[in-house]
Amino acid sequence: MPENRINPRAIFWICVLALFTAALSFSIRTGASGAIKAALLDPAVPLHSGEMIAAALGNSFLGFALSLIVLSPLLDTLGTKRVVLFCSACFIAGPLLILAAPHMGDIDAVYATLMVGMVVSGFGWGAMEASVNPMTAALYPEDKTHRLNVLHAWWPAGIVAGGLLSVLVFQQLELSWEVLIALIPIPALIFGAWALTQEFPHTESTSLGVPFGEMIAEPFKHPGFWIFPAIMFLTASTELAPGSWVDIALTQTTGMPGILVLVYVSAIMFVMRHFAGTLEKRFSDIGMLWFCTVPAGIGLYALSLANSPATALVAATLWAFGVCFMWPTMLAAAARRYPRSGAWGIGLLGFAGAMAIYLVLPQIGKIYDQAKLAKAGGSEAFAALQPGPQLQDVLAYAAEQSFQAIAVIPMALFVIFGALALVERRRKRKLQPA
Repeated sequence: MPENRINPRAIFWICVLALFTAALSFSIRTGASGAIKAALLDPAVPLHSGEMIAAALGNSFLGFALSLIVLSPLLDTLGTKRVVLFCSACFIAGPLLILAAPHMGDIDAVYATLMVGMVVSGFGWGAMEASVNPMTAALYPEDKTHRLNVLHAWWPAGIVAGGLLSVLVFQQLELSWEVLIALIPIPALIFGAWALTQEFPHTESTSLGVPFGEMIAEPFKHPGFWIFPAIMFLTASTELAPGSWVDIALTQTTGMPGILVLVYVSAIMFVMRHFAGTLEKRFSDIGMLWFCTVPAGIGLYALSLANSPATALVAATLWAFGVCFMWPTMLAAAARRYPRSGAWGIGLLGFAGAMAIYLVLPQIGKIYDQAKLAKAGGSEAFAALQPGPQLQDVLAYAAEQSFQAIAVIPMALFVIFGALALVERRRKRKLQPA
């Protein structure tokens, strides 16, 4: 491919817009989840509606994981341009399926269509991760941590945009959730059309001359590689699982739309990710992640206790400082240590992160449902509750229990990152000349 036909700046901003669209989609689905639950699930299955909406939201992560694990190793074979266009198509088709769900008839058909729409939206998300991270690593091979964090700064920017749109649609304009979902395809059309005009470079492993078979085998040659997907499972559970649950849970406990907490957290993350390169040079990537686990754990636990807008924002500030660097820095850390694994290696980490949310989010919903029934005194007692202070207390207790269940994960990460930082420091000392 002639190098003079590649416009790195345009490619990077197409990657940014694709990632922004994925975040906007995630934020809008989260912002609309309470309204979808109330409109479609509460009337038909009130005792299990929390678990069911959590499973539906989690299905987008299943689509994310499946498309990511399939497309990552085939990125250069299929062509990055085709993968980006597939991403655009999924962010158009997925929302259309979600919009079609209420018109499918009985609750089984409605729920099935909703689930398929979430999966297809997840396909777009996975295609985005499969393409934009290797592209950024290939465009900036000597500056991965900084550039991947700058790229992923647009994830919280998309969250902010989607959250504010959610508040505008529901609180100010008092429109239906369908209007909100219908906004997702707009940026998808834009970056898809822009991608049609560009030529895309090869990934870093291909540029290094690594054959396809060797790229696939690379992670299996290095047992240490598999530490990173395992850690990614936990870091994603710390960041994205609570992010998917805030609207349903915190709206019940803080007296403000929970999506606004996510908007606030995302605004902090957008700013902080631009400083990742400076922090990495001072502390190392693993050292930076180690420090992040402390505010992440304290913030999550504090969110479970928040009972007002003020306490929610204080807790959210700590959580934001904890999780803001986790996803992109994990990708950069693995790419730096195992560059010959290419898009496949990066994809394995993303797959682990996506599967974490797919598995964890329904469990959070189950904890929520079990807690609300226990607090109410059983399923019959809960079904008899009318809207009012008593129901509010029950749902607030359920939200508290669901958040406290996640707060233990950063504690485990503190030990893991600390051990990894110690091992790598000792290894560097042994390699230094006497």
